[in-house]
Amino acid sequence: MSQSDHILELARHRRVLRAADVREQGWSPQLLIRLHQAGQLQRIARGLYALPHAEVTEHQTLIEVCQRVPRGVLCLLSALQFHGIGTHMPHEVWIALPAGSQTPALGYPPLRIVRLRGTAYSGGIQTVAEHGAPIRVYCAAKTVTDCFKFRHKIGLDVALEALKDAWHNRKVTMAELSHFARVNRVERVMQPYLESMAQ
Repeated sequence: MSQSDHILELARHRRVLRAADVREQGWSPQLLIRLHQAGQLQRIARGLYALPHAEVTEHQTLIEVCQRVPRGVLCLLSALQFHGIGTHMPHEVWIALPAGSQTPALGYPPLRIVRLRGTAYSGGIQTVAEHGAPIRVYCAAKTVTDCFKFRHKIGLDVALEALKDAWHNRKVTMAELSHFARVNRVERVMQPYLESMAQ
């Protein structure tokens, strides 16, 4: 097999390829451009390539964002949608970045960025590999408590719906919610809602 064949095989497994993925294997990233020019790969965004007729998954946009923003973590409405919690369909991809980090320059898709510090950023991150491409997303309990932390941005009604839905569908435990409420410093805000659910 030639390097080009290996790259096409990798594209079949990973769905989305970056120059870094090709370099990691010891192959020339220039081959991505040649394969694109030959019509064997399509350029889906700057520095991202896929097979021309690859099946577009439900999370294709999320995969692309995670590839292009390596420190980004799906949060709030995008994380709710990913976990199947609530009824909101966000028009933007919500990501968390560490406080003080540079704002990514993405033309598409539109991003909503929240900045977090310490364990409020690093706690509760799950890496879910879909078709070989990793998606970084906060776990369900962290996502629900984030909704209370950012209730002024997304609305208290969204936070309450997320809490009830996640609890009703057993996607969270009381211990997890209490832990992340402490991390996010929203224990007092959430306490009456948690108490009413626990009865």
